[in-house]
Amino acid sequence: MPLEAVETSRLYRQIADQLRHLIESGEFPVGSRLPSERELAEKLGVSRPSVREALIALEVEGRVRIRMGSGVYVVDPPAQAIARLWAGRQPDGPFEVLKARELIESAICSEAVALVEPADIAALDMVLEQMAVQGLGSDELVALDRSFHVALAGILRNGALIRCVGDLFDQRISPYFRQLARYFENSESWRRAVAEHRAIRDALARGDGPGAREAMRRHLQKSQERFSQSFGDAGKGNGPAGAKVGPNQKNGRMTGSKRKQGDIA
Repeated sequence: MPLEAVETSRLYRQIADQLRHLIESGEFPVGSRLPSERELAEKLGVSRPSVREALIALEVEGRVRIRMGSGVYVVDPPAQAIARLWAGRQPDGPFEVLKARELIESAICSEAVALVEPADIAALDMVLEQMAVQGLGSDELVALDRSFHVALAGILRNGALIRCVGDLFDQRISPYFRQLARYFENSESWRRAVAEHRAIRDALARGDGPGAREAMRRHLQKSQERFSQSFGDAGKGNGPAGAKVGPNQKNGRMTGSKRKQGDIA
């Protein structure tokens, strides 16, 4: 019989699967509020970003609705769940992607200093000028953001690295990432991102390899921080009295994880 590769379930998917099971079993009926992001993270022994990725996945599936400053509420799933588009797939979580980009692109910046040419700086300047134009829509800014990072990778004249950076960035438009961005991207966050891009460009222009590497690392860490803000849960979950969410529980209850300290897998 043919064999298929065995893939370890990502942490955020494990959390989402357990929450989905509790919803489907009636532990959290339609209209009820889930335990707060902080509660879920503490009782599962995982990071809040992992919980946030799980909640975003459930919202994309149409299982919950996130109300900033209020909490996460269970809703009736649509007849054609968006999740079917991802049948058999486990897309990388947004924080997983950002961490990978931090490691790869900061290394690229360090190497690019020895190869950068005036034309490369001019190309980065052109993108930055366009990003500074007032009134651009989110899709336009994301496209320009991609152009900046791909152009920077292009300084190394390595097709594999260019594709790698482009492919990682393209996960930015996955349903999970786009849903997360809806809550935390605004004109101020984009203003800061452009300033961080300019710091990368300036370090490259003055031939400062360590500075360029640090500027890229800082930019992508700041991106993670911007997406790591709380949803602003109000109070505690208001599911039925018998519904419990905590570590090492069985028979439909949520089980804890050993991972802690910023796990984003």
